[in-house]
Amino acid sequence: MLQKIKEAVEYIQGEVDLVPEVGIVLGTGLGGLVGDIEIEKAIPYRDIPNFPVSTVEGHSGKLIFGKLGSKNIVAMQGRFHYYEGYEFQQLAIPIRVMKFLGIQNLFVSNASGGVNPNFEIGDLMILDDHVNLLPGNPLLGQNYDELGPRFPDMSEPYDRAMIAKAKEIASTNGIATQTGTYAVVSGPCLETPAEYRYIFNVGADAVGMSTVPEVITARHMGIPCFAISIITDLGVPGKIVKVTHEDVQKVAEEAEPKMTLIMKELIATI
Repeated sequence: MLQKIKEAVEYIQGEVDLVPEVGIVLGTGLGGLVGDIEIEKAIPYRDIPNFPVSTVEGHSGKLIFGKLGSKNIVAMQGRFHYYEGYEFQQLAIPIRVMKFLGIQNLFVSNASGGVNPNFEIGDLMILDDHVNLLPGNPLLGQNYDELGPRFPDMSEPYDRAMIAKAKEIASTNGIATQTGTYAVVSGPCLETPAEYRYIFNVGADAVGMSTVPEVITARHMGIPCFAISIITDLGVPGKIVKVTHEDVQKVAEEAEPKMTLIMKELIATI
């Protein structure tokens, strides 16, 4: 696996000179931030050796290099999910690659279903913790000491200083935010009412199908993480309705400008 990562890194470094200091993962309906990036190079995933390929509508499938404000960034325009058939170690590859390319911080976005009864559709939730309900972990298998320790600490999966700064930025700009715990499940079917109740009862405020493998991988390598979720539907008794992927994308796109503003200003401060 380590050799596969290094092959991908060597290919990318042969295509682009920019050394990124910030990594960004853009999720469902959240790709508009690319419009604010001064793009130097866009590399399709399919061109990168050993890189997974996006198969989900709304996930473009490009690695974007450029500047966001004064920061050199690399952005994943489209991410990978366990339900697409990838092994957990494959889900770790893009974050490993970004680390070897030079990133020092990781910013992640996603769309999720709210299970906290105080949440509403369109809310922004800043992640301060997570619950892994996937049937596995990207750190399973052989550990490579040059990547990180065999038993990494997860007492601070999401960086407290960045959370505090993001809340300050949101408040200054009149943007209401929630803060909470994100649970990840395998999908691809959305949850049943009983599953929503279960997820809330195990301590989560929202549920989705991504982000956690990426954050586990990043924290294994000592990369501070910030993540924000758009609540696109509700798994709260009395508020559960039939939801399609198109519905999720529509809500995410409507809330995107607020998320983009927080991300841009937060990245500018690091």
